Amino acid sequence: MATTEQLLQALQAVIDPNTGKDFVSTKTLKNLQVEGGDVSFEVELGYPAKSQIPGIRQALIAAAKGVAGVANVSANVTSKITAHSAQRGVALLPQVKNIVAVASGKGGVGKSTTAVNLALGLAANGLTTGLLDADIYGPSMPRMLGVTEKPESADGKMLKPIEKYGLKTMSIGYIVNEDTPMIWRGPMVSSALEQMLRDVEWGNLDVLVVDMPPGTGDAQLTLAQRVALAGAVIVSTPQDIALVDARKGLSMFRKVAVPVLGIVENMSYFLCPHCGERSEIFGHGGAREEADKLGVPFLGEVPLHLDIRTTSDSGHPIVVSKPDSAHAQVYKNIAGRVWKQLSANQRGARKAPNIVVQ
Repeated sequence: MATTEQLLQALQAVIDPNTGKDFVSTKTLKNLQVEGGDVSFEVELGYPAKSQIPGIRQALIAAAKGVAGVANVSANVTSKITAHSAQRGVALLPQVKNIVAVASGKGGVGKSTTAVNLALGLAANGLTTGLLDADIYGPSMPRMLGVTEKPESADGKMLKPIEKYGLKTMSIGYIVNEDTPMIWRGPMVSSALEQMLRDVEWGNLDVLVVDMPPGTGDAQLTLAQRVALAGAVIVSTPQDIALVDARKGLSMFRKVAVPVLGIVENMSYFLCPHCGERSEIFGHGGAREEADKLGVPFLGEVPLHLDIRTTSDSGHPIVVSKPDSAHAQVYKNIAGRVWKQLSANQRGARKAPNIVVQ
């Protein structure tokens, strides 16, 4: 008959592919029961791992069955998503565990495409995910998600988010016509952004991805000072001019006590679909070098590819329209790295400074 000690020793040989540690010493494995040849236990992962759970479960069962006397193994592997908050003294968004801002120093670098596919990548890993289009002047979510309906309100006060591809979404573009310019001053933009944050029935979300407007203005400060952000992702192309502005965005988040989870290099290279030749149209590796200089993680590089552009323009982002493609996997990998950095940055919340706008 197998003993508890023998099973623990065998199970300790299985390494978590995401943490590099075993499940026994980290106390992730719980409730180990041994009754004759029947063994049962539970494993609770502290990160989203929908696609990885079957493989982890299979490895643990195989290790347990390798112990003499074990006939049947029951392993229940689940994920528990914890809340991460970078700032003290900033109001939390009810029922939303984590808020991640996706930002850029300048427009035209593919920030919105990255935000949409990042949100879908997080959802693909089993997270209950929301997406807020905070770009008041240039909302792109209606087009990228193929949303044409208007949000509804049951009580005339709170809006119901529009659900698409498993995401709960909201955008000013859902309310105004696509061709209507938003001729608003800063205070009106800040007010609209706060309403979309607090007057929407987001429900229980593991993570809310916020597609920020480009730059370092009112909208960014409103978000950083009115709601507890868990972190920010900076999107840039490899060009020197884009990296200069990306550096400004990164500096802004640091000043408001929001950790930068990393930098994404978009339009990193072009791979010709006909001859396979690789062309580095905007240069290559600039964002990685910048990340190293500034001491922040490099989250990955996204190529300049026709499929990414056409799927976004048609309202069917590549992560859902071609989920098994290499480009969709790029975004899913970035989503995994974002969550890893989010967990690693949980070193205690810091008080957000009061930034005075001159």
